[in-house]
Parts: sequence; C-alpha cells; structure tokens
Amino acid sequence: MRKLVYFVGMSLDGYIAGPGGEIDHYPLPEHMLDWIRTEYPETLPTHARPHLGLAADEPNRKFDTLVMGRGTYDPALAIGTTSPYAHMRQYVVSSTLGRIDDPSVELIERDPIGLVRALKQEDGLDIWLAGGGKFAAAVLDEIDELVIKSYPVVSGAGIPAFAGEFRPTLFTPTRRAQVSANGTQVSWFARA
Repeated sequence: MRKLVYFVGMSLDGYIAGPGGEIDHYPLPEHMLDWIRTEYPETLPTHARPHLGLAADEPNRKFDTLVMGRGTYDPALAIGTTSPYAHMRQYVVSSTLGRIDDPSVELIERDPIGLVRALKQEDGLDIWLAGGGKFAAAVLDEIDELVIKSYPVVSGAGIPAFAGEFRPTLFTPTRRAQVSANGTQVSWFARA
C-alpha cells in the first residue's frame, strides 16, 4: 500500500509560508537545492526544472502522485501555470475553486479523506502531500510519514504546517536528521 507523505519546508516556528503565502524568506543554498534535485527531484515544479538544472525527463524517485490544497495551487495559477507538476498525477482539493481548466489536474471538491484512501490502494510510488496547512490538518489521520525541511529562520506569523484544531498526534523519527551547512535540517518521521 502506498503512503501519504507530507514533504514540507517550514520555519523554526512551524510556518510553511508567510501570511501572504511568501516562501522567499527560506534560505535555499545551492547545496540544499542539490540535495533536493538528487533525493526528491519530483518536488520541483515542471516549469522550473530547466532553470534548476534538472532534465525534463528526470525520473520521479519517491512520488508519482501529488495532492494539494487550493492555497498551494494558487501560486501556480498566479503565474499562468495550470499544471505545476506535469510529471505527476495532480489533485487539488478545494470547495471554492470552481473548476480547473487543465485535464491533467483533477479538482476534488469534497471528501479528501476518501481521495487519499483510494490513492493509497493503487499501485505506484508514494503520494506527496504538498500542502497547505488547512489541507494537511484535514487529512492528518491519513498521513503516514513526515519529511520536514526545517529552515533556520523564525517567521513570526504565517500559514502553519497544520492549520486546524488542537489534536496531538505522535510521530516517531525513522532516520537520523540531516543538517546542511546553513543549518537547514531535514527530519523523517513515521506515524507512531
């Protein structure tokens, strides 16, 4: 059975973006980008791959399916990109978006839990939960693993990694954390 993996970057105080969706305050030095290109190349958007030194046909290593909330999809729409991860199956969960004008991106207006459970039953690589915080909170009970890139910055405010109700959920470390030269730490956890 495939796993739902929340692969996400966040500040030291738990924000995945600033109040307006900003992510440019997270330091991303070349060595960290090299690590992403090697370990998780599919998490780099299709339209940015040529600019980031990735071949268009770079194979997916961990994920072949992506689920995201509207807040994660909106930045792509803002730059005129309707299929930001064309190298994967893409699902956008939103009850307010209305429609998506791209046949390669499926809009899910209700039952995100049902979607995730159905995807887990399929064959293939794991499923990437790309964000955002509201969507992650809505499917918290279905998240099997967390891969957290913790950047050495305090945001102070913004979009939390889990924007929901108080619901303590225990996860256990599965690998030794990796710390990059600038202090960015990558940690792996599995549901306890």
